[in-house]
Amino acid sequence: MVLVTGGTGLVGSHLLLKLSMDHEKIRALYRSKDKLAQVKKIFSYYSDNSTTLFNRIDWVQGDILDIPSLENALKNITHVYHCAAYISFNPSDFKKLERINREGTANIVNICIAEGIKKLCHVSTIGTIGRTLNGEQADEETEWIRQNTNPYAITKQLAELEVWRGAQENLEVVIVNPGVILGPGFWNSGSGSFFTTAAKGYNYYPPGGSGFVTINDVTNIMIALMNSDIYNERFILVAKNLTYEQILKKIALAMDKKPPTKALKFWQLKIGKIADIIKNILTGSPRTITKNTIYGLKHPTTFNNEKIKNTLGMEFDSLDEQIKFSSKLFISEHS
Repeated sequence: MVLVTGGTGLVGSHLLLKLSMDHEKIRALYRSKDKLAQVKKIFSYYSDNSTTLFNRIDWVQGDILDIPSLENALKNITHVYHCAAYISFNPSDFKKLERINREGTANIVNICIAEGIKKLCHVSTIGTIGRTLNGEQADEETEWIRQNTNPYAITKQLAELEVWRGAQENLEVVIVNPGVILGPGFWNSGSGSFFTTAAKGYNYYPPGGSGFVTINDVTNIMIALMNSDIYNERFILVAKNLTYEQILKKIALAMDKKPPTKALKFWQLKIGKIADIIKNILTGSPRTITKNTIYGLKHPTTFNNEKIKNTLGMEFDSLDEQIKFSSKLFISEHS
């Protein structure tokens, strides 16, 4: 039986769908029952038999910071997909990020070792891949430096160190480092915000760019790696490097909206950072523009995906098809 943590998130819900379709014996960890409705909705995007697929999963309430609940969830498990994480780029959230992302991962690793788990797949981020300053693409060996890095990436790098500690204690591990994951259903967070933004028809787009990948590729690769003899390796999962102008244009056109045509200037972003701080203080809304955010926009990095392509002998899915599919669902839910 396999265990999926973070089963109610974008990666976790899509991973559970594929595992259920493959008739795997699955257990999934969840924190609150209200999040399960979102998983059912995700399943319904892809199957008319979504209720049956959902009911194949052994749902266990728990938390990666609650060791007794984790010990219970890991009983009779052979493989663990660790998708759970807390995402925030607000520096004031560092302690919470560190506790959930590093300490939570340490708990997973420790119990995997104690229970004799065969293999652990840890979902990280390209934020833990080092930046290049010479225009070359970054790969899995590019040195990572903490300076000018957002707090989320810092805590995910600390989480990776916990996974490598487990590898030293004979736990077989694989780490995936996805770029921005394009997929439907979570419109107010992560890549979903690109669809929400494009739908509003803004004229401006941010400078810089990132690596992008479809949710289908991410989950297929995770399963392929877990079913293989490959272990103690990490892999960048990026189908294509795009500017934010390019990705927003693609999404806007898929929604039949006017694409943005004007680049935000860095002085505008600095003013936006101040407004963002004030809004955060007054309303408690998440920070979206920080000093490290602006640095990342000013110094974008592109990513090399050859390692995973050569290891699995694969090619990545079309981003355009995923954008069309997700845009159609967005429109149907917001019309």
